[in-house]
Amino acid sequence: MTDQRQLFGTDGIRGVAGEFPLTKQSTYLIGRALGHDLIRTTPKAQAVIGQDTRESSRWIADRVAEGLAAVGVEVHSAGVITTPGVAYLARSRKMAAGVVISASHNPWTDNGIKVFSGDGFKLTDARELAIEKEIFTLLQNPAAADDTAVRVPGPSLPGEADLRHAYIHSLAQSVSSDLSSLRVLVDCANGAATAEAPELFRRLAIQATFIHISPDGKNINEGCGALHPDTLGKIVAESEGQFDLGVTFDGDADRALFCDAAGRVINGDGVLLAAARDLRTQGKLKNDTVVSTTMSNMGLEIALKNSGIKMLRANVGDKYVLEEMLKTGATLGGEQSGHIIFRDGDSTTGDGLLTALRLMDIVVRSGKQLAGLIADLKVFPQKIQNIRVREKIPFAQIPAVQSAIEAAENELNGHGRVVVRYSGTEALARVMVEAESQEKMQSLTAGIAAEIQKALGA
Repeated sequence: MTDQRQLFGTDGIRGVAGEFPLTKQSTYLIGRALGHDLIRTTPKAQAVIGQDTRESSRWIADRVAEGLAAVGVEVHSAGVITTPGVAYLARSRKMAAGVVISASHNPWTDNGIKVFSGDGFKLTDARELAIEKEIFTLLQNPAAADDTAVRVPGPSLPGEADLRHAYIHSLAQSVSSDLSSLRVLVDCANGAATAEAPELFRRLAIQATFIHISPDGKNINEGCGALHPDTLGKIVAESEGQFDLGVTFDGDADRALFCDAAGRVINGDGVLLAAARDLRTQGKLKNDTVVSTTMSNMGLEIALKNSGIKMLRANVGDKYVLEEMLKTGATLGGEQSGHIIFRDGDSTTGDGLLTALRLMDIVVRSGKQLAGLIADLKVFPQKIQNIRVREKIPFAQIPAVQSAIEAAENELNGHGRVVVRYSGTEALARVMVEAESQEKMQSLTAGIAAEIQKALGA
């Protein structure tokens, strides 16, 4: 079945806050449509809702909550909390759903709504499509937007702190090693991690220094966080041995990137390599298999193969990584962007805070520096170029683009890779080329990007 979803992308509904589909009316109706979906299977449904630090997140959370309440769903607010925190609460508190108001790494002007079912997993594409159809039906019915009889309490709802503490406690319990010897620089991206990371690291006695922990509603991801890992790396490099490693989160902290003691950035590929070897040593890497995506570097595939580990590639998007993991029984999967999913426990989504703890745990138990754990990861030169597009026509239907892709693949002849795809959350085409030389990588990327710009450029 072709995917006919118009509102839901690879990570929920995204858009500019205040514009459709994130207006005061549509967010209320999204809440109603979701509520109907929940009530159908769970008559006395409860849902937990959390948000990041964007200035629009509170009003969107309130509107979605009002929509849910209008059809009889009892709503619990967790306030500012990470995306995986909401997934954990939905699962552990036996809620019918967990709702997150966040646009992750997007600019502060954007926002989004993503939904976890009661088991902590993101909704299936089919279920999102069914909810979407109801949203459009409600939009055509003016009476559906009447919310005069519905109000939920405003800011600082009782119980928010309790919900966050429960999540922090579960993370702290997940690590058995003593991490108190580690000196870590932590970049919270002025996002959701600011609400949990300081307390979590303090509880585990990690010698942590925090940066970008003063959100003002507009500075989320601004020159910081996982979107700008070089910011972290530069500070660590200039500290002259003050830190053992650095960790940086994105706006909703479902992913994490790192840097070693010299300030060299380590992305999700490096984390997957270190974690895969560690799990294999412990006999916890099911079928000696790791799931990554089409964007993971060939160097990771080679390093894993040298360690006797097979790598499977899923479509980009952590929900698709997870689908492949569940299908194959794999206990580890993730993306180069820093979404890492550990299924040797009960995680159901990528969790930046958990990933940070797991990687620090490996460093302590191995007695090695982070750089030493992945010293043999030889990264093929890789370039990702984004082209803003006015529409998303399948590339196979555009002869000039298709022939540029085929010509690049023929030139690489197995000594590199070409991946051309559309972003699931923005109006962008992404061209990724890996090659053995920087020059070839640059020229092939530029050639394909130029054809896309000509045919589809915004």
